[in-house]
Amino acid sequence: QVQLVESGGGLVQAGASLRLSCAASGRTSSTNAMGWFRQPPGKEREFVAAISWSGVRTNYAGSGRGRFTISKDNAKSTVYLQMDSLKAEDTAVYYCAAARYYASSNRDDYTYWGQGTQVTVSS
Repeated sequence: QVQLVESGGGLVQAGASLRLSCAASGRTSSTNAMGWFRQPPGKEREFVAAISWSGVRTNYAGSGRGRFTISKDNAKSTVYLQMDSLKAEDTAVYYCAAARYYASSNRDDYTYWGQGTQVTVSS
């Protein structure tokens, strides 16, 4: 099994930046990709960004492209989501997830999920 713990969320004003972290532990040898999803209040969970375990391949949703950056640390134990120029529409619970195959944008391709961290952006 893989355990994922997100952190770094908070309340910020529009235009500010946040860096979310996702610490992975457990059977990470079966994990080939990590992703970030978000769920705005009253809406469905949506794809934000994904990265291969090696860190070579990345994918971004159009909503965050150019503002968000996904990355991994040198030990490959933590995945980050750097969010710049935040907007009110970025307000959501952000979830970290692990997949066995590619850095997919489809939430059904992810097997393990963290508990989520709240990001609130005031306008």
